[in-house]
Amino acid sequence: MKTKKIPLRKCVVTGERFEKRQLMRVVRTPEGQVIYDKTGKANGRGVYLSKNKEVINKAKKTNVLKKHLEIEIPESVYDELLQGLADE
Repeated sequence: MKTKKIPLRKCVVTGERFEKRQLMRVVRTPEGQVIYDKTGKANGRGVYLSKNKEVINKAKKTNVLKKHLEIEIPESVYDELLQGLADE
């Protein structure tokens, strides 16, 4: 029986590779909005972050999301990420 391939994605802050479901996805939509993608299937340019409070805070401090998505990141996105972390 053939094993199913597990998609790996890279955290933009730490550079570590994880299974897709172990990461949080932030997306720049075609309309130019930046959202936290809870489903992992939203349309647009996406980047992944580890599910870790320190990683989210470091991303905020270093503007790594702004560099990857090439757009200003609203404060509310970081709040949503931290809230999503608390919900799990």
